[in-house]
Order: sequence, then structure tokens, then C-alpha cells
Amino acid sequence: MSCLEHFPLAAPPRISRPAAGRPPREALAESAREIDSVRRRGRGAVSNASGRFEAFAREEIDDGWGSLESLPALKTNIHIEKPRSVITRNDSPDIGFDRSINPYRGCEHGCVYCFARPTHAYVGYSPGLDFETEIFVKEGAGQVLERELSAPGYVPRTLAIGSNTDPYQPTEKRCRVMRGVLETLARTNHPVGIVTKSALVARDIDLLAPMARKGLVKVAISVTTLDKELARKMEPRAASPALRLATIEKLADAGIPVSVLVAPIIPAVNDAEIETILTRAFAAGAREAGYVMLRLPLELRDLFSEWLLTHYPDKARHVLSLVRGAREGKLYDAGFGKRMTGVGPYAWMIGRRFEIAAARLGYGAGAKLRCDLFQPPRRSAEQLALF
Repeated sequence: MSCLEHFPLAAPPRISRPAAGRPPREALAESAREIDSVRRRGRGAVSNASGRFEAFAREEIDDGWGSLESLPALKTNIHIEKPRSVITRNDSPDIGFDRSINPYRGCEHGCVYCFARPTHAYVGYSPGLDFETEIFVKEGAGQVLERELSAPGYVPRTLAIGSNTDPYQPTEKRCRVMRGVLETLARTNHPVGIVTKSALVARDIDLLAPMARKGLVKVAISVTTLDKELARKMEPRAASPALRLATIEKLADAGIPVSVLVAPIIPAVNDAEIETILTRAFAAGAREAGYVMLRLPLELRDLFSEWLLTHYPDKARHVLSLVRGAREGKLYDAGFGKRMTGVGPYAWMIGRRFEIAAARLGYGAGAKLRCDLFQPPRRSAEQLALF
């Protein structure tokens, strides 16, 4: 099936009202309504509130004829982008890379806690269900990357892929954008770090294993929980926990350095699993480990709160109280140095538990990837000179 095919999404009946004159988050809170559970089956978010930049807040309404119940299940729509560039730069002190690539916008995995959800507002869609059903594909990203790597003065450093949305989400099976990017990186001996929670990464072992032998690649598998029922509710279209552990084993057996990322750690939801996840991942072959505390920027605050009230109403208040306790009384604090780990007694306890378990099991820092093998692609003028 071609990634150019577009699967139409039935337009629900909606009522629109101006959002002007009210704070964007107030308008968002008013418009948030839970979508029928049958329609959103297999999806993470429970609502589809308008993004913060929209002039109108929209919500589905029943017109008195039971129209909401007759609407079909939400389908995935594919939108094709033709990017001019694919490398994104950053200067954040909280992360260990200064450049990244995201082959897709939006993510069909549907992880309800995904901190990238608010970015969908920039393209006119909801960070809610739209984020996991309206997927933008950066077609030809491998060729665009080759052009960027051939620019005069380009200095290679590790490229991070999967820092925003998963490069191996289900759409990759059809579109193979990540495969094209990886082929360019392998051909040029460019170092890359990959983060995913998909078993599809094993498809590319034929490229990853030779790169690993040169010290050019690391793969981090995100394991949020080992409870398959919790995983189904929280990250419905990602690989099962057992399949992620099996993927760690496949990669490690192929000689590819693998790390496990326990992320996000959600108070009173999956925090009791830290030691177990680290133990199981180490047994599977992971030798590096990291964690991130739950982050709830912008619309994600409402989306995650709705999800808690839907699936865990009895503990919702307690979970959010612990989140605030790790964020100086707020649901989120974007300050450098604390947004990944949080602050306060609870955050300190999580950090120490993680460090002690990782040290006991034998996790290490791992070797740095090599940049000295980089071979820039020939520029078009140089290629023509060969003839």
C-alpha cells in the first residue's frame, strides 16, 4: 500500500464558536469533550479539542438523532510533505545532542503522555486524537538529508532520530522514510542515535549492524511498562512490552548497542516498575539506561488529566498531586535542568532508585559514537565532473 494513499476521515458534526477574547487554555478547557469510546477504540487520547492557535473552538454535538453514535471509527490520514530541510538544531542543555531528524509529524502509536502532542497545533490540528490520526510524512527525507550533509563546512555530530515522534511508527511500514534516512547515514558513515518503542527497528538490522561495527549507531528502546493492559490503554498502537524486550534481544544479538529508556515515569501509575524494567531489559541485552519524568506541556495537561479520569478515576487526584509535587506545585515546569527529572522529594527518590538499580545491574555509560569516519556525499557538480 502506497503512503500516497489518503484514508478519508468522516467529518463529525461540530459546533464552532469564537475563541477570541478568552485565554487559549480557557477556550481549550471549554471545548474538551470525550469522544465516543467505540469511535476512538485503539487510540490513546479521549478528546480532540481544538489547538491553541485556532480562531474557533470546536466540539462534537448530538443533533438529537443519535448522529454521534452512527459515526465510523477514526481512521488514519496520511499527508505528504516535501521538506526543504530535515535537520533540526537545538541548544538545550538537557539533552545530549544538538541536531535531530523527525521523519514524521504526529504519531500513530497514540501514547497519551507524548510531550510532542502540542506540536500538532502548529499545523492546524488538535493535539488530541488528530495527533495520532493525522500523520504528516516527510517524503524524500533521505535525499534532502544527503543534500544537507554535502553542504560545505558541514561538521558531523550524532544525529538523534525519534526525539519527537517515533520514526518506526506503523506508517513507516508503508512509507519507509526512516529507511531512506538510515541508508543515507550508512552510506556516509554518519553517527546516529535512534529512540523507538517499535519492533519495526529490527527490520533495519542489515543497515544497523554494519554501522554498529564501525561505532556509528546506538538504539534506545523505550519501555514504559511491562503491564500489557496498562500499555494498551496508555500507548495503544505501540509494540507490546514483551515484543520490545524481544527487540532489545535481537538488536543486542546483532552486535548493536542497545539502551533502555524508562520514560516517562508517571507517579502512582508505572513508577513501581522501574527496577523490574531495568532488570528485564538488562537480561535481554541492554547495557545503557535512562529515564524521564512525565512532562505535561500546554494541551497535554488537559489531555492526560482526561485520560486519568477516564481510566483511573479513583487515583487521578493522587497522580496529579504527585506530578505537582515534582514540578514545584505546577503540572509542568519547562525550566532547563529540571524539566526531565523534576524537583523535590518525590523526584529525588525516583532518581536515587533508578541510579541504585542501574548500578547494581551493571549498566554503564557506553562508548561515544565516532564522527571521524564521515564521508560527505559528492555534490552534484563533483558528480558531473566524473563524466
